[in-house]
Amino acid sequence: MQVMYARCAGLDVHKKTVVACVLVTVGPEVGKETRTFGTTTPDLLELLDWLRSQEVTHLAMESTGSFWVPIYQVLEGQLEMLVVNAHHLKAVPGRKTDVTDAEWIAECLRHGLLRASFVPPKPQRELRTLTRHRSNQVERRAQLVNEIHKLLEQTNIKLGGVATDILGVSGRAMLEALLGEQKDPKLLADLAKGRLRSKRPELEKALQGKVQAHHRLVLAQLLTDIDLLDEQMAELDREIAQRVVPYQEQIELLDGIPGINQRVAEVIVAEVGTDMSRFPSAKHLASWAGLCPGNNQSGGRRRSGKTRKGNRYLRTTLVESAQGAARKKDSYPKALFHRLAGKRGKKRAIVAVAHSTLETAYYVLSRHQPYRDLGGNYFDQRNPAVVLRRLLKRIENLGYQVTLVPLDKAA
Repeated sequence: MQVMYARCAGLDVHKKTVVACVLVTVGPEVGKETRTFGTTTPDLLELLDWLRSQEVTHLAMESTGSFWVPIYQVLEGQLEMLVVNAHHLKAVPGRKTDVTDAEWIAECLRHGLLRASFVPPKPQRELRTLTRHRSNQVERRAQLVNEIHKLLEQTNIKLGGVATDILGVSGRAMLEALLGEQKDPKLLADLAKGRLRSKRPELEKALQGKVQAHHRLVLAQLLTDIDLLDEQMAELDREIAQRVVPYQEQIELLDGIPGINQRVAEVIVAEVGTDMSRFPSAKHLASWAGLCPGNNQSGGRRRSGKTRKGNRYLRTTLVESAQGAARKKDSYPKALFHRLAGKRGKKRAIVAVAHSTLETAYYVLSRHQPYRDLGGNYFDQRNPAVVLRRLLKRIENLGYQVTLVPLDKAA
């Protein structure tokens, strides 16, 4: 095979050690040298000095968990680096050691057989860290709310069965009163605000329970944790808002897509960026995010088409936004959802809407044009003859005969 890089290196990355293999091609001969380094900053600087002494121009390593990140940060800008998907580096089965893994990576890089994964620039990586931490905080808060629901069930207080949000203004006031050892259901129900006041009779029944001292202790701690998370998320929102100022135009374009709000747009910018030229097409972007069907065929038979593992944060955010997009009246996402839900099921239909949303975001960002909805009747208008035949057949199966007259002729 043709040699693409005469001086290259492969890194086998672990938590405590990094095995580096350097291949130097001089004519028909190939020199090989392997060393093991630690992963502390002084050790990584020593690795950089050694690579410089070997005049290495290109380097490759697997994207193993988060262990590759500090190595990438130390070596960034010093030489050409490729962070490669581990699935693309499966070696021939047999004996496997850290040294042989490093040699295999270097050998594949030497012949140009590796494809680099997408590693965003530093400002985007910093924004990505913030948005991912915020997503984790939202998940923690949801877990705490679920714990409050379970705790109230133990006390036989059915507040969640009457109030939609037990941590709203009314629900929070009732929980605080319970912490203050208030036991009168009528007084607790009088704390309701707004439209919830019309449900005071139901609240009086739901708030009759037995709250003991250990319940109050746990409830107080859960509410304190939620308040702390709310403060932290507000701080994250302010920091993220400052960092996305350069991308405000793109965020406004994304905000026009059904299901995408300010927060979802910030996640898309942090995970994907605004330069769509790094993805050959919208389908490549959907595949990278793990939102397209798998391709698994053998012997002319199609096997499981489940979606591949992709960007977890982007995928989760888009699926959540698709839930809202599928409910927007007279919109293309709603039409797409109902078209697929009957045949494929609601879960697959939601993933398809998320797939469509990401492809739409790709075209909006690449063309710098606002979103234009195709309309809720897009699939009917695309081929009206097929729709008419299907509806006529259903009516005839019910025992009726219909004569179709166009509206302009009927008038």
